[in-house]
Amino acid sequence: MKELKLTRRSFLKATGLVIAVSITPFGTKIINASERGSFDGTFKPSVWYEITPDNKVTIYFGNSEMGQGSMTALPMIVADELEAHWKYVQVKQAPADDSFKSPILGAQVTVASASVRGFYEPLRKAGAVGRAMFIKAAAETWGVPEDECFARLSTVFHRKSRKKMTYGQLVERASKLKVPENAPLKEEKDFRYIGKPMRRIDIPDKVEGKAIFGLDIQVPGMVCAVVAHPPAYNAKPVSFDEALALAIKGVKKVVKIPQGIAVLADDFYSAQKGKEALNVKWDEGSHPYMNSEYIEKYFMECLDKPGAVAKNVGDTQKALSEAKKTYEAVYYLPHVAHAMMEPINVTVHLQKDRCDIWAPTQAQTGTRMAASRVTGLPPEKIHVHTTFLGCGLGRRSQVDFIVEACEIAKHYDKPIKLIWTREDDIKYDRFRAATCQRIKAGLDGDGNVVAWHQKVVCTSILKFYNPAWIKNGVDYFCLWGIVDSPPPPVFSSTVYEFPNFYVEQYLSELPIPAAPWRSVQNAPNAFVIECFIDELAHASGKDPIEFRMNLLKNSPRARTVLETVREMSGWGKPLPKGKGRGIAQHSCFGSYVAQVAEVAVNEKTGEIKVEKVFCAVDCGPYVNPDTIVAQIEGAIILGISTALKEEVLFDKGGVKSSNFDDYKILRMSEVPEIRVEILKSKEKIGGIGEPGVTPVAPAVANAFFNATGVRIRRLPMNPKIVLEALRRK
Repeated sequence: MKELKLTRRSFLKATGLVIAVSITPFGTKIINASERGSFDGTFKPSVWYEITPDNKVTIYFGNSEMGQGSMTALPMIVADELEAHWKYVQVKQAPADDSFKSPILGAQVTVASASVRGFYEPLRKAGAVGRAMFIKAAAETWGVPEDECFARLSTVFHRKSRKKMTYGQLVERASKLKVPENAPLKEEKDFRYIGKPMRRIDIPDKVEGKAIFGLDIQVPGMVCAVVAHPPAYNAKPVSFDEALALAIKGVKKVVKIPQGIAVLADDFYSAQKGKEALNVKWDEGSHPYMNSEYIEKYFMECLDKPGAVAKNVGDTQKALSEAKKTYEAVYYLPHVAHAMMEPINVTVHLQKDRCDIWAPTQAQTGTRMAASRVTGLPPEKIHVHTTFLGCGLGRRSQVDFIVEACEIAKHYDKPIKLIWTREDDIKYDRFRAATCQRIKAGLDGDGNVVAWHQKVVCTSILKFYNPAWIKNGVDYFCLWGIVDSPPPPVFSSTVYEFPNFYVEQYLSELPIPAAPWRSVQNAPNAFVIECFIDELAHASGKDPIEFRMNLLKNSPRARTVLETVREMSGWGKPLPKGKGRGIAQHSCFGSYVAQVAEVAVNEKTGEIKVEKVFCAVDCGPYVNPDTIVAQIEGAIILGISTALKEEVLFDKGGVKSSNFDDYKILRMSEVPEIRVEILKSKEKIGGIGEPGVTPVAPAVANAFFNATGVRIRRLPMNPKIVLEALRRK
């Protein structure tokens, strides 16, 4: 076994104890890295928590809380194995530090539904270590064998004498003990918090208005910054009037940066007025002819251009030529905005020897690296203070706004707070990648799929994120849900079994930026696959669920969620005229989800109303079931919104959409009845933040077909699209 090398930042100097915590994809090792030191009142056996003599347990949260509930779930794991009393537990946001890197992702970043599934085992081990050390400390104090002692609710008991000592009373002795390498974990039957519904710790402050989001940050001496961005991609400023902007009361400075022209002022209102006074004239940019119609036509034409091969199993062309019947369909899904509740913002204070950043970010590591590149300071001089996030959806994993703020900060000697308006947030978003796909499939005489040929045209995500990760012309981020990256990091290959399977990809050359969007590209790809699977089921005269079951013979978890949702929804029972029921399933990030949607269609107005959604989910062992239900409900609502309403519009080489008047989203009155059932599972833990969004849109589209006999292969299914489809009936 190779010697473990400790670097300056791979260990934690704790009071009375120096602990190295090594978290890798292969496991967690907790090592005593020092001799016993002096005790100053705090027991900190790992980077994740500390305990003080007053019994308080402070658990450090290294991820980002954006409404998904991780700030409660991760402490629950530690507290359970530690056997801490929840009333003593408090949670603090951890700093940006390598100690808090995800064991799955290799960075301190909150994406890919990796928080709980990544830290489940490491945090259980970290908690178990503390429990074992307290038991040992008590046993030594009483002079009894350890196996006669047990811990319960922040107290250690001796079975025979009934003596007891609290964790607070034991912290000094415990801090001087060697950290055990293999502390025993609890059995499931002994879990106190894991698997039980727990109230989220972030909710009270949010309800009372005490929670601090990025927009709430106030730093002494701070000025507000806004940026005039180009209206078209790659457009450059031809002229602007700096003097007029500076004449606005409160405006301090006008700064030209690579991203546009920044205006700094005492407050946001003054900065906005200064921005308007600039009267910037821009050139036409690189693609002045680009509008929504051009983009869709371009994507369709690219289906006939040669692409890069991402998957090739068997001989698909031969199997298609020999198939009893062949079917083909083309699907188009437009760009979708993240449209977060809290628009983009960040506060930066750049000084000679340090840079402080207050940000609602999903990417602490990325923020540090980006700020280091712009400022020239080493990463350890970049101090990231993570606030609550008013939604993230993957957008805040990007660092373009961090770079922009740091560029501005280089030109001003006081803290600057960069704020984007809602219009900025939509117009300069990095969108969910648009995709156009063509599938050809062959069936044998019994209606079995013998060949599957899929051509994917899409906006590249990695082109704007990390181009080096594009391998042999393939952007695997855009193929998740069809084929996975080699080696599989997110378990997002299709679970359907095709004897002959071919996937080809062509990356768009348009300048429209893309970024991960809740589920990355699993949701768009699930729409295409699940709609086409439904078409094949209908063509073969088979029940849509049974048809799927036949393709999932070696995927028991996928079969189980389908069987469960069939029972939940009353599948097969007749519905009134004008109503329909549709099914879809998908797996990603280690979890399996199946959903049935019930819809009502008004064929006169073209309106689709989703009335009910039933969902069965298998995410392996789970921590907080309340959070899982909430996440699935939110994902379903978002999925319906993108299915029926959301589309970014383009014109004159840039984004035309600007606010919620022309970028429609689902309203509260349109939210359906939702039922969620969480399956008990002994499988490996999966993620939950993103999988729930993936089957919604295809389930709705398949329900629309069930109600009308008409297929829709383009999103969103708004009244205009629906009426056009019905006219072709």
